[in-house]
Amino acid sequence: MTPKTIAFQGRPGAYSDLACRTARPGWKTLPCKTFADTITAVHEGKADQAMLACENSLAGRVPDIHTLLPNAGLHIVGEHFQRVEHCLMAIHGAQLEDIKRVHTHPVAMGQIHTLLKTYNFTPVIEFDTAGAAELVALWNKKEEAAVASELAAELNGLNILKRNVEDAAHNTTRFYIAARTTDKLSVNTPDVMTTVLFEVKNTPGALYKVLGGFATNGINMTRLESYMTAGSFAATRFLMDVEGHPEDTHLSKALAELEFFSESANILGVYQQSPFRRQMKRALSDAAPNTTTDAIAG
Repeated sequence: MTPKTIAFQGRPGAYSDLACRTARPGWKTLPCKTFADTITAVHEGKADQAMLACENSLAGRVPDIHTLLPNAGLHIVGEHFQRVEHCLMAIHGAQLEDIKRVHTHPVAMGQIHTLLKTYNFTPVIEFDTAGAAELVALWNKKEEAAVASELAAELNGLNILKRNVEDAAHNTTRFYIAARTTDKLSVNTPDVMTTVLFEVKNTPGALYKVLGGFATNGINMTRLESYMTAGSFAATRFLMDVEGHPEDTHLSKALAELEFFSESANILGVYQQSPFRRQMKRALSDAAPNTTTDAIAG
């Protein structure tokens, strides 16, 4: 049986490539130059799905996705959270004391200040973390190193000198997984997410009225991002993730209010929550104080 293919933006060994291999084990991965190329690969049948980075716990949202998703013509069919674990890598035989320059993507460079300061490395910006690893392998010089994923080191034959060199241990990227078609989830499916794109009317209190429907119906909103459209300072679009199925009574009522007070509204995807999100929710629930017990103890 021919394995399915999932496309991503970046070079082989990029964190998006790692996300593909983790979320879709056994699938072929297809590197693409841009997010637009990644989406096109799915439309043209070169890939079955696309792995699209949408937000990072340190860097925030990924702007390109807000521009591309509305017109992508794809359905969000899943989400994936990928822990970003930066590795310092160099050619075989190189030691820490040999390294003079560190090459990586600008976002990754901003996440390794401690490493750079501790060893007095000279930072050199490259277009991609995995691309930096490719260059270091190509140059074959002991004084050059890259910061990228363990997968990038493996694919480029580099030796890892230090692992987890990132400043923040919680560095995680969230991805939307998109496809041309989607299997309709039952309203009884547990742990469902719904992603909605909407544009509010240019009237006082429009956004307040839209969001009020989610509050009164007890809907948990996990993401709300705004951005301008078509160079207009009047019309604002919002991308929103909420917990629940659109056909569930409470979310259905909230979405009805959203549509009433919005200029336009479109559901981009209805999909199951990732195991990572469910683990986070359980951890937060377990960490929450037991008010009854605390009251008795007091």
